Amino acid sequence: MRLTLLLVAFAAWPAQASVTITFWSRDFGNSFPHAFFMLRGTPDAGGTPVDAAYGFTARSLTPAILFGNVAGRVERPKPGYMAGSHVRFSRTLTDAQYGAIVALIRAWDERTGDATYNLNKRNCVTFVREAARRSGLTLVDFPKLMKKPSGYLRAVIAAQPQAVTVIEQTGKEYLATLPPIDGVVPVDAPVSTPGNRD
Repeated sequence: MRLTLLLVAFAAWPAQASVTITFWSRDFGNSFPHAFFMLRGTPDAGGTPVDAAYGFTARSLTPAILFGNVAGRVERPKPGYMAGSHVRFSRTLTDAQYGAIVALIRAWDERTGDATYNLNKRNCVTFVREAARRSGLTLVDFPKLMKKPSGYLRAVIAAQPQAVTVIEQTGKEYLATLPPIDGVVPVDAPVSTPGNRD
């Protein structure tokens, strides 16, 4: 009887969202600065686990990006690129928030939405800012940092440290801590090194 009551009580416990979004950045080096995020875990509603990272970038780095709108695209960074980046913080998503972020990816994808890239108004940081907003964060608008991925993500942490789980690890360190997962890519996108067509 006691075991039955315990099982009933456990079944009634509110489910915890289990898709996590992590926010990443890369500074100057072999690549231009970039911000992106990773989705990993299984939605509360069940189904197939997800495991994918997404960023938004110009289709090619040419002087044209300095003068206005150019073609952009959502893409998934290569594992080696991720290993050389930094993981700043994470949040656990509700299913509704996860769905809103998947919708964001589709809305900025060149095949299903508007992939216009603008260095000053619609770049990788503005893409990540919108993902942060859809993940439930507030106070995520820092106009002077919209071309500074690492500075922007650190400002988000400083503005609301209680709302995020601070990670601050290299991508290589962080990826080594992740357990294996047979996850799918919720939105198909090219795998590439941002700014390069490889």
